Amino acid sequence: MQKLGLYALTGILGFALIFALLPGADRTTVATGAVLSGVQLTLYPSRDPDAVWQFRAGQVTNDPLLSETRLIDLGQGQRLLRERDASGRLTGRQTLDATLSAPDLTIDGQDNMTTRQARITLVQQCADIDLQGTEQTPVKIEQGSGFSAPVAELDSPLMTGHVEKLRMSFDFNIEDSDNANSTLQYDLDGTERCENGQRVPGA
Repeated sequence: MQKLGLYALTGILGFALIFALLPGADRTTVATGAVLSGVQLTLYPSRDPDAVWQFRAGQVTNDPLLSETRLIDLGQGQRLLRERDASGRLTGRQTLDATLSAPDLTIDGQDNMTTRQARITLVQQCADIDLQGTEQTPVKIEQGSGFSAPVAELDSPLMTGHVEKLRMSFDFNIEDSDNANSTLQYDLDGTERCENGQRVPGA
């Protein structure tokens, strides 16, 4: 199993880019990227410095000309939050914030991610969000912001429902939606609650 961070691919990809841009090279036949198998990948997004993403993928392809990395045969990914002390320095400890399941994932040059469908689980809220997109309007995960999708199904102790044109933050706040075509139900009786990332009966 190869253990590579996203930016550890730079050396391999650099060679591919050099050969692709050599004078006189036949760019119709020269590959401009790299393909790796059995990869464990760690992503440190510059626009979300307290977050770390970790993935396992059966195959990773990279196109340096498009600044895109594609993860295929994706295992469950996870988003970790790095802890800081009172002075703002990293302590080295991390907590699991969210998990991500998807058949594949494309990461662009800004570390944002897209896919056609995904399930995001927000651990601290015990919330499962099933996201559906299309090729034209995919599911998007934007670093430092949250995620969005044309259609979403929510299931959590706090609320359940169907939401269209969802835009949500990682702390489970719905920032935008198509209210006319969305339906949410709230559990006012508290039949369930979230405790340490697990659903338990309400008090």
